[in-house]
Amino acid sequence: MPKIGVNHIELDYTDLGQGSPLVLLHGLGSTKADWEAQLAAFADAYRLIVPDLRGHGASTKTDCEFGVSQMAQDIVELLDKLNIPQASFVGFSMGGAVAFELAHTHPDLVDKLIIVNSGPDFNAMGQFGEDLLKTRTQRLQELGMAQLAAEISQNMFPEPEQAILRQSFTERCAANLPEAYLKSFTTLMAWGMGERLQDIPHKTLVVASDMDYTPVSFKEAYVARMQQAELVVITNSRHGVVLDQPEEFNTTVLKFLQNA
Repeated sequence: MPKIGVNHIELDYTDLGQGSPLVLLHGLGSTKADWEAQLAAFADAYRLIVPDLRGHGASTKTDCEFGVSQMAQDIVELLDKLNIPQASFVGFSMGGAVAFELAHTHPDLVDKLIIVNSGPDFNAMGQFGEDLLKTRTQRLQELGMAQLAAEISQNMFPEPEQAILRQSFTERCAANLPEAYLKSFTTLMAWGMGERLQDIPHKTLVVASDMDYTPVSFKEAYVARMQQAELVVITNSRHGVVLDQPEEFNTTVLKFLQNA
C-alpha cells in the first residue's frame, strides 16, 4: 500500500474505487482493516481513501505528536496531496472524533459526515469516561498490549460465532506499540468539541448500536445539538458495528450518502 509524507509523518493509506471521494477513519488501537467489510460495497460508487491514522497500523508510530487535532491535520494534508478538494467522511469511534474536528476546522473540505459509535466530547463523559481512562491505562501497564487487546476484542465480539472477528481484531490491536496506544488514548480522552458542535453545518448521519459502550440516549443528546443531524440505531450490534453488522451498516450509509 502507498505511503505519503504529511505533517512530519509517513501516512499509510488505501486509494480504491472511483467516484466522489469518501474517507474512512478507523477506531482507536486498530487500522484501516476496520473497513474490510465496506470496501467492496462502497468502491462501486465512491473513491475510497482509507488511512492508517498516526500511531496506528503501518503509519508513523514513534517520534511524533499525538492527538485528534494532529490526526485531522494529517488528513487535510493527505487530501491536498491527492488533489481532493472535498470529501465525505465516515468516522468510527476515534475516527468519529477526527471527522468532527475536520468538520469544524476545515468545513469546506467536508461534504457529508457519518459518525459511528462515537461522540463529540470524549473529555466530558462523566464517570464512564473517568473509569474507562483509569481502568484501561492500568490494564495496559499491568498486563501489556496483547492481553488488553484480547479483553477489548472479547467485549466487542463476545458471541461464539464471532470468533474470527474477535481473533482478527485482537491481532491488529495487539500489534500496537504500548506507548503509541496510550498516547493516542489519553489525548483522545482529553479532546472535546464543546460548543463548537453547534457550528457544524454539514448533513450528518450518526450511527449507533443498541449495545454500544455508551447508550443510545448519549447519541440522541448530541444529535439534538447539531444543525442537520439524524440518528439511526442498528440492533443486535456492539461497538464494532462496521464489522458485526456490516450489511445493515453499509445499506444505512449508502442510503444516506445517496439521498442526503
